[in-house]
Amino acid sequence: MNAPVEQSERDESAAESSPAGISAVGAPEVGASGMGASGMDRIHVMPLALANKIAAGEVVQRPASAVKELVENALDAGARRIDIVLQDAGSTLIQITDDGTGMSENDARMAVKRHATSKITRVEDLDAISTLGFRGEALASIASVSQFELRTGTNDEQPAIQLRFEGGEETDVRPAPPLKGTSVSVRNLYFNVPARRNFLKRPQTELKHILDAVQVLAMAHPDVAFSLDHDGNQLLVVEAEEGEASRQTASRLAELLPVGSPDSFIRVDESTSYLAVRGFLGHPDAARRTRGLQFLFVNGRWIKHRYLEHAVHAAYEYLLPEGSYPFFALFLDIDPRHVDVNVHPTKAEVKFDDERGVYGMLRAVVGRSLGTTLGNPDFSRAKPLAGFDLDMGGSAASEHPGRGQTSRPSSPVPGSNPAMDALLGGSWSGESPTPSPDRVADASRSLYEGIKRTETVPSGSASPASSPAASGLGEEGLLWQLHDTYILTQILSGLVIIDQQMAHERILYEQAKACLKDGFGLSQQLLFPRTIEFSASEFALLEDLMPDLAKLGFDIEPFGGNSVIVRGVPADIATGDERSVLDEIVDQYRAFERVEGLNGRENLARSMARRGAVRAGITLSAREMRALIDQLFQCESPYVSPDGRPTMIRMSGNELRERFDRK
Repeated sequence: MNAPVEQSERDESAAESSPAGISAVGAPEVGASGMGASGMDRIHVMPLALANKIAAGEVVQRPASAVKELVENALDAGARRIDIVLQDAGSTLIQITDDGTGMSENDARMAVKRHATSKITRVEDLDAISTLGFRGEALASIASVSQFELRTGTNDEQPAIQLRFEGGEETDVRPAPPLKGTSVSVRNLYFNVPARRNFLKRPQTELKHILDAVQVLAMAHPDVAFSLDHDGNQLLVVEAEEGEASRQTASRLAELLPVGSPDSFIRVDESTSYLAVRGFLGHPDAARRTRGLQFLFVNGRWIKHRYLEHAVHAAYEYLLPEGSYPFFALFLDIDPRHVDVNVHPTKAEVKFDDERGVYGMLRAVVGRSLGTTLGNPDFSRAKPLAGFDLDMGGSAASEHPGRGQTSRPSSPVPGSNPAMDALLGGSWSGESPTPSPDRVADASRSLYEGIKRTETVPSGSASPASSPAASGLGEEGLLWQLHDTYILTQILSGLVIIDQQMAHERILYEQAKACLKDGFGLSQQLLFPRTIEFSASEFALLEDLMPDLAKLGFDIEPFGGNSVIVRGVPADIATGDERSVLDEIVDQYRAFERVEGLNGRENLARSMARRGAVRAGITLSAREMRALIDQLFQCESPYVSPDGRPTMIRMSGNELRERFDRK
């Protein structure tokens, strides 16, 4: 390891040798009176310990950051096996052991100093970075906010060296038993920065971030074995894959992720003089309704790049239903001179010198692979655009295909629901008795079943939604569905437009909150219990949520490794759909946690509501529309969705007259 002299030490010596009133960078110091008077100087070089703690705030944002940096160092050292041991999700102990090249005593001492590295030695090296680490900040930053121990050796015959640091200060150096490789122990992370320690999330959340960080590193290095042990429980074990590179990657992806067998993947492998793209895509039929299985790597480094992710989604285009996200793991190999990885402290963001060119090639390559494997898309099966059809001709159509005829819906009488009366101005246009509980329950079940519908209307035939019966025209009451998204109904004072998805999310959210509070949710037992395998991070989160999921009607328990056995599901979930339901709940929970900072039961209730709500684009019968409205106005807050968006808007007669310039 070639380690340059530490910059801060040079600054301190320069400051000492500079004339009074001149700083280490050659700028005059300004006193309180605006002059460089002796004793009035305010600018000085920070102490080394303070500088390291500031750097640690950027580099070591949470325990997962420390794990990532240490594992990357092990990979750069040529490790073929990396073992990780955690206690209390990394806050008490992080131990990383590898079988890499190890370090000599001098290199070990230098490695813990700031800006000390063996990976670059001159400015030109920044244009050809091929290693995961290169800044020389990680070990110094981690050691400055922990009780740090480093044991390392270069062979199994000569004694190794052991160094101990506390808060960045070296406390002990001694010989250790022979060792080929390196073992780093980080104890009591942030023990000397209590403010940062207080900002750590729950142990389950921090553990999930660690598992995610290790998972992407294991995906990018299938020829390396990984294990992760947390509080005595082995959460991740993958052995080094053998065979050709593509087969290694496919096997590792199938082992780490719940994406099926390698035979189900769509392979991508194309190269140009500028860029090579290889990896695997998921079949469109296996797409999820939430993000979470999209991975991009550049020169072996996992990155976040929404622009390039959009290129992949654009390539799927007509093959996916709206709101679905496919699995993909794509590895981009590019000359380091054309990509800048020195953009962000966590090195998760990069910049290309021809970003639009990379976008275009990625989209073309993915589209070609999909077309070769799946054939040209059949646009005749695409759902036709739905409009507001006021065709009054013809006889009343039946309800949805496969459904029995439903009874004519009724409307509540004035005074039966204060929220509804406040909105409607006292009454509905129709006059019917208050809906019975049985009718509301039957219609509610029909609404939940409607979420599963995927039928399309043949071209040229009458749409159920456009018929008088289904749209609510004529005898069915004044209910219309616009673009399979909005429910329109006439009231005495004007018009109400309800967003069916936002309204249903509010209904499901309040139902989930009630179940989580009272501990009672209707459950249906499966005839044959189902075993489902998850990734390590998904299983860790699911295990934490199990007590609350039980209150919602799930009967789930661990079944060894990262699998669970499902014995029962909520009554509203169709049997056979258990896998996708749990996948979507976990993905949505993580999305809410990441974007909105939600945790606990609030997050779970929101996730259940988002997953179960009837989507835009689903045709509803008049009976289902009436059931949705009935349930919406039984909610505590019927006017807003769980995330604060409006569920409905009201247009008064006066506003309509003004829009049409009627006097």
